[in-house]
Amino acid sequence: MKKLSSFVLCALLMSCSFSKNEKSSASDTTVKEGVDSVKQEISFNTELTYPGSNISFKVNTKGDSLIIQPSGLSVSNETLYHDITGYTVVNAEIGDLNIDSYPELFVYLTSDGSGSYGKLIGYSVNNGKSVSQVYLPDISENDEVSKGYMGHDEMAIVENTFCQRFPIYKEGDSNANPTGGIRQIQYKLVDGESSRILKIDKVINF
Repeated sequence: MKKLSSFVLCALLMSCSFSKNEKSSASDTTVKEGVDSVKQEISFNTELTYPGSNISFKVNTKGDSLIIQPSGLSVSNETLYHDITGYTVVNAEIGDLNIDSYPELFVYLTSDGSGSYGKLIGYSVNNGKSVSQVYLPDISENDEVSKGYMGHDEMAIVENTFCQRFPIYKEGDSNANPTGGIRQIQYKLVDGESSRILKIDKVINF
């Protein structure tokens, strides 16, 4: 059997990713109040260990704070905190995107309300010693990929690739009815001047 291309594999896995229910604008206030109430009572809580190593990450939320606790690093296992006001954590994954035998941790968030704009908080392990944050350029920084973008992102690690996809909105489309198809962006993790960054490798509309 032929090996699946990274695009097909990415599309297949992401089709099984978390689904989002559309919300009408008339109920936005009620939905927001409900989300705020739930976030005070229920915390996202998971622990991810990279296979074949003792490096792991505990990821949880408390109110409007994201708390990441690394373990197994030889120099610094300092707890990491992020203010996630206006966002909800929907998933977290671990993988080795730059194939250096040390993992990356990616936490996926979506904005509260009907827009459901995606956000990534990511960290990369440096030689098993410490972690540094991974930078994902904002969609708005690229005119080609931002055309028709109105949120509703899905994100996933597929093998050594980070994939982000979202519906394309044409002029006049309502938030609940995009008609321009789907845009999928595949990124590679590369070394930047001060940190590792996710660089666009391929853009596909379908």
